[in-house]
Amino acid sequence: MRLKLGLDPTAPDIHLGHTVVLRKMRAFQEMGHEGFLVIGDFTARIGDPSGRSKTRPPLSTSEIEANARTYTEQAFKILDASRTQVVFNSEWLDGLRSSDWIFLAAQYNVARMLERRDFRQRFESGQPISLHEFLYPLAQAYDSIHLKADVELGGTDQLFNLNVGRDVMPAYGLEPQVVMTTPLLEGLDGVEKMSKSLGNHVGIQEPPLEMFGKLMSISDELMWRYWALLTELSAEEVEGFGKEVASGRRHPKEMKAELARRIVSDFHGAEEAERAGEEWRRVFSQHEVPAELPEIRRSCSSEPIWLPRLLVDAGLVKSTSDALRTIRQGGLDVDGTRVEEKPATLDASRPAVHLLKFGKRRFLRVIIG
Repeated sequence: MRLKLGLDPTAPDIHLGHTVVLRKMRAFQEMGHEGFLVIGDFTARIGDPSGRSKTRPPLSTSEIEANARTYTEQAFKILDASRTQVVFNSEWLDGLRSSDWIFLAAQYNVARMLERRDFRQRFESGQPISLHEFLYPLAQAYDSIHLKADVELGGTDQLFNLNVGRDVMPAYGLEPQVVMTTPLLEGLDGVEKMSKSLGNHVGIQEPPLEMFGKLMSISDELMWRYWALLTELSAEEVEGFGKEVASGRRHPKEMKAELARRIVSDFHGAEEAERAGEEWRRVFSQHEVPAELPEIRRSCSSEPIWLPRLLVDAGLVKSTSDALRTIRQGGLDVDGTRVEEKPATLDASRPAVHLLKFGKRRFLRVIIG
């Protein structure tokens, strides 16, 4: 069979929520089927309206291209490269003529579009719906037409879009594709779906200790959801682990650590996962400083060091605004003392060594001299 999975490169990194459906495609590949990973560089210009209460702002071409590069690199941490064709939907959607779009649009009607929950809610509440948003599910459907997809995979929030493909394929002389959806993974908060914008995500490119620590922070109840969706274990095996915990034979913390080791191992290897587990126990169970600390050096100066810029230079955050947000939330300690938002500086007038703790799991040694 020809399997299709589309990902719009709307962010630079893949998180564990994305991997649920990627694992499903990998399972099909292991049974001998061919996978098409569709990078939606065209559809990203429209913006998927799924679950949106307002029109999604468009991404620039440079943002889309940069994100697409990292998406493809990271997806192959799960997918079988020998059974995956990576394609970009601009290859065929950019070339459609006006008459092609008119024929495609004629296969669907506005009443059915408004059956979609997010469109209906916006329409009923008087929120604007841009006409180009109606083109998104049609463009996604045309991806299936062009690829002659037998099966399309997606999260449950994509059910409407996937079914549009089923509905319009017969007009092009094709059998309707089979639609298979996977559950949405809740983020670390256990409430909202995993999302980088909500800050409840675990990125697959994050350092092993960071991943391990985040996974250890989830609730005992949420842990079983992660076992089911982020490992290759069967439902029966996961249920068996649950019974062991319920009977007292195993502690929830032990099971959570095993889950974290498995997931970190998938993306960083078994050795790094084991090291991250040992380090987590040292730092967070025994309250010790990590054995190996990243370092950053600065020369003595009469001007104090502005800590948000230092954190960016050390690679702990991507922007000074992110650093300031964490500092305002009380997330930075210097030598055991909480740093306030103002002045958020470090004296650099004389040689010194300082230990910074950023957030719950990141440490940095600052050497001035």
